[in-house]
Amino acid sequence: MDLWIPMTLAAAFCQNVRSALQKQLKTSLSTWGATASRFVYAAPLAIGLLAALTFGRGQPLPAPPGAFFAYAIVGGTSQVAATGLLIHLFSRANFAAATAFTKTEPIQAALVGIVLLGDALTLPALLAILTSIFGIILISLPKGAGGRWTPDGSLWIGLLSGACFAVSSVSLRGASLSLGEASLLLSTTTTLAFATLVQSAMLLTWLGVRERGQVRKLFRAWHNAGWVGVIGFIGSMAWVMAFTLKDAASVKSVGQVEILFTLAASHLVFRERITPRELAGILLVASGVIGIVLLGG
Repeated sequence: MDLWIPMTLAAAFCQNVRSALQKQLKTSLSTWGATASRFVYAAPLAIGLLAALTFGRGQPLPAPPGAFFAYAIVGGTSQVAATGLLIHLFSRANFAAATAFTKTEPIQAALVGIVLLGDALTLPALLAILTSIFGIILISLPKGAGGRWTPDGSLWIGLLSGACFAVSSVSLRGASLSLGEASLLLSTTTTLAFATLVQSAMLLTWLGVRERGQVRKLFRAWHNAGWVGVIGFIGSMAWVMAFTLKDAASVKSVGQVEILFTLAASHLVFRERITPRELAGILLVASGVIGIVLLGG
């Protein structure tokens, strides 16, 4: 089995656990406070691992080209936006449905390719897109809507979150690959160390200016927020390793297994009832996303 596949499975599992923990943090922190927990508590781990690799094991620190900083800043910023939008969505939809909205990420990339690059879609790929769109409609139908669909804010927030995750995935892959001959572990750690520093500085500055009390609450909640950082760091390492080894579209297609973890967490942890319609929609979104990657190319 190629290494990127188990890395992706591990990343998807960690991402699901991290999202569940952040949903719980949302009860005591604001949206951006809960978002910051992922990056603020992960940054020291990334820097510590980088120091261990360069000083402890004697590996030379890579000399990043200019492209590295551009990719890492764009990837880090879009990841912050995507995470914040997802956490905000938790207060508008149940855990499984909120996560499913963001799973249109590879589909959005395919559609952008058609518009900007003139990429052609095969008939199976077109059917996969329509399947996923139908799934989104099923998920976003209000309970008791009588079959009448009106797009609400949750749909657009989820789609925007998925778009930001798409930009982040491709950008962080670009940052890691720009380090050239550095080992997989070193290039991944260097990318995350820089990205999480930028993300932490950005979020702490925002909280300090706009939500001052949240900084104090964030550090007081270290016993819960710390786990978000640890699990988020492990997941991010696995994601970037997988992106470095394989294109982001293939990685994200395998990563749709997170839908299964999400369904389990929604039912077992949050005691949320998933309606048959929502379940059908979630599964359609997942199958459509996988289809567009595997069949569309």
